Amino acid sequence: MGSRRKSREIALQMLFQWEMGSHTPQHVISTFLPSQRLEADVEQFARTLFEGTVQAKESLDRSLSEHAQNWRLERMPAVDRNVLRLALYEMTHHPETPPAVVINEALEIVRRFSSEDSVEFVNGILDTIRKTTLVPKS
Repeated sequence: MGSRRKSREIALQMLFQWEMGSHTPQHVISTFLPSQRLEADVEQFARTLFEGTVQAKESLDRSLSEHAQNWRLERMPAVDRNVLRLALYEMTHHPETPPAVVINEALEIVRRFSSEDSVEFVNGILDTIRKTTLVPKS
């Protein structure tokens, strides 16, 4: 597994712990990350994704709500909701990674942590956002 994927998976686990446990981001970082024994670059990218997603949660959730037709965020499975937040954050705040790569990574992660049905759901929402919201590079 590549280090970027590992970072994304760690960030997802942190988001899940943050949301489901109602912990502060600092608590999650200080209790979860040390136990993972990660390489410095993996830990740094995971932390960047986690902290950025938490900080941008309101705007991410607004965008996801607009594009998830007939789905309220609170009704989505927690893993799917957080994969969507994480991928949308990376697509909008880390333009060095092509959106297609971010979406592919999100689908692989959802396959591992959620269900096969979730793959189609997550792909549909992220692809719609990619096509309608993100400005292609010239």
